[in-house]
Amino acid sequence: MNVPVSASPAQVGMWITERMGRAGTAYRMPLLVTFEGHLDAPRLIEACEALADRHPVLATAIREHDGVPVEVPGLPPSIDVSLSGDLDELVREEIRRPFDVEAGPLVRFRLVRVAPARHVLIIMAHHLVFDGESKDVLLRDLAALYNGDPISPPSGTYADHAATERARMERLLVDAREFWRERWREPGEVLLPGLSCPPGGTARSRGAAQGAVHTFRVPGPLADGPAGAAKVSRFELLLASVHALLYAYGNEKPVCAVDMSTRTPEARDHIGLFVNELPVASAPSPRATVAELAALLHAELRLMYRFRPVPLARAVRGLRPRTALAPISLSYRRRGPEPRFAGLRTAVDWAVFNGSVRSVLHIQAVDGPEGLDVIMQYDPRAVAGVTQIAKDLTAIMNNPDSVIGDILTGDRPTFSGDSLAPSSAVHTGASGPADEIRAIWREVLGLDEIGDDEDLFDLGGHSLTITQIIARMRKRLGIEVSLDVFFDTPTIAGVLRSIEDAASEEPVGVDGGR
Repeated sequence: MNVPVSASPAQVGMWITERMGRAGTAYRMPLLVTFEGHLDAPRLIEACEALADRHPVLATAIREHDGVPVEVPGLPPSIDVSLSGDLDELVREEIRRPFDVEAGPLVRFRLVRVAPARHVLIIMAHHLVFDGESKDVLLRDLAALYNGDPISPPSGTYADHAATERARMERLLVDAREFWRERWREPGEVLLPGLSCPPGGTARSRGAAQGAVHTFRVPGPLADGPAGAAKVSRFELLLASVHALLYAYGNEKPVCAVDMSTRTPEARDHIGLFVNELPVASAPSPRATVAELAALLHAELRLMYRFRPVPLARAVRGLRPRTALAPISLSYRRRGPEPRFAGLRTAVDWAVFNGSVRSVLHIQAVDGPEGLDVIMQYDPRAVAGVTQIAKDLTAIMNNPDSVIGDILTGDRPTFSGDSLAPSSAVHTGASGPADEIRAIWREVLGLDEIGDDEDLFDLGGHSLTITQIIARMRKRLGIEVSLDVFFDTPTIAGVLRSIEDAASEEPVGVDGGR
């Protein structure tokens, strides 16, 4: 690529979070493949190398160009070999090892020899170039390359599909704003068993936290709704069960952030980021059944699917950057077939935990022939009742004809944490670079007048607007302001105050003396 290619809408939001330093390991996506039998290691390494030729996005990076994140050539995926070692510790090491988003590589492979006839391939991908369906595509193509099977090149590249998605987003933007104007409401706090406020924040953290996991399986296929109800999918019944459970816990208008695929049929064979997180809200009737709630969500989702390519931050005025869209989030995917590597038995761990959680509770569901494998990722500082939540959710999913108002749970919690009071805007008089900064704000936002205390997000700004303002301040004024300043005080007055505070600080010696 000779000319910088704009990042996809999904990549922009994720890049912003990474740059703010609030993502932790939340965007690192591990995948483990175990091989039993005589593995031809050199051939597997060659297959890993060939993946980058087939999927150029694996050899890209994301950098800032004039305030806009762009896709640029990066280092190709790295491939390491470990002849021995503690597998669990090696996996933890790969999860902890950071990615250089601006230089790459954004995908790493490590082949571990556990025993003479047992090897494990650790695949670590950054979410910027990878999503849940990418796991299926990668393993399918890796097996074909290892086996020497014929494989047709995919049509176009991820950059091509990202350009198409940006165009779709622009076409839908006006209608999406109208759609969300009537639907969006701030989720607020959530009621869960054993919920308490984590140290230093509310129950909805602004950044990723070290997390824990609780796993369970709902065996067999989930039942459909009762006779006469609209046909609902297994995902919709799962989503309705989560909403019904939240209602039973005392949340009268539950909101759940859902990862929605933006893939088109043309992008099915591509590795990349094709996901947009959107909120799904409901107001369950206590007289309705869970299956009937699923039918209502089915209808709402059909309306929402049209606007999947539009990030919520572009459609909703005043929406501030955040690591988690809502305290409760859900992702669902159908597990792909196990890859077949010639002469080998394989087993895939599709849902390795990366150690971080972006919300209070994230429910990751992987649907396979044995049933629904559920991985509940949660902040252990905030949620103590995860076992009860799993028990209650399983009971609801197994009884979709249950009347919502009759659902009994092990606990009806009350929130014990105190919300942080919002900080008030600080008014700073015009001095120094104030006039130039105001001019940059007016230029980027396309407004003639902006008051010192007017909120950037209320004026129609969003994450990408912030990076453009920062880039122009850096280029024209030689001033660097962090993204956190805009997150915490998104006003001209707040930015000016942060600049004044930075200028007034005296240097401190290494021994703490002045």
